Amino acid sequence: MRTAPPGTTIRELARHLRLLPPSCGPVRLVGVDGHAGSGKTTFAGQLAAALGGAPVLHLDDIATHEEFFAWTERLLTEVIEPLHRGETAWYRPYDWNARDFGTARALPAAPVVVVEGVGAGRAALRPHLARLLWMELPDQEAWARGRRRDGPQLDDFWRGWVAEERRHFTEDPSRPFADHLVLQGPEGYVVLPGPVGTSGPDHPVTHRDGPSPVC
Repeated sequence: MRTAPPGTTIRELARHLRLLPPSCGPVRLVGVDGHAGSGKTTFAGQLAAALGGAPVLHLDDIATHEEFFAWTERLLTEVIEPLHRGETAWYRPYDWNARDFGTARALPAAPVVVVEGVGAGRAALRPHLARLLWMELPDQEAWARGRRRDGPQLDDFWRGWVAEERRHFTEDPSRPFADHLVLQGPEGYVVLPGPVGTSGPDHPVTHRDGPSPVC
């Protein structure tokens, strides 16, 4: 079965993910994508906790000021290839204030590893994912949340980011390929079947995707 039942909770989703076959060597790699400001980091943290402390890779640590989205080869080399071999991956997280890479950080080849950030569902990564989750929040609402979070001092950054994110999702959309959609409500998260499991004559897939480097 491709998708979890409608109305799945985080705890139920975690059980579902643990039972999946590995997708990247011995690892079940789970992508959490969505617009910047959509709540990916918070959700990924709660999902990792429900998984018993699964490692989380934040794509903010992979992207840079010069490479908002042109980091695919570095991610494949530093993270995906070692995990596929069942080895601990080592990567240098980017410091957005210092504008430089920091000390190498380990990412173990755990049974489940969560990758969260804008672009986690890009075409180059999907073959390595056990499941792709999409944070179901419209782009304008997500961006407004992100701007409020980051404050007016980052307004210039956000103007550039929004343009680049629009371009990215136009060229390489993630939502149409999501296994699950994640909605945040007043009582927590609900996980629903995604477009990849519901598309068909009665379930048309739309390709409208549409972000903080501090997502």
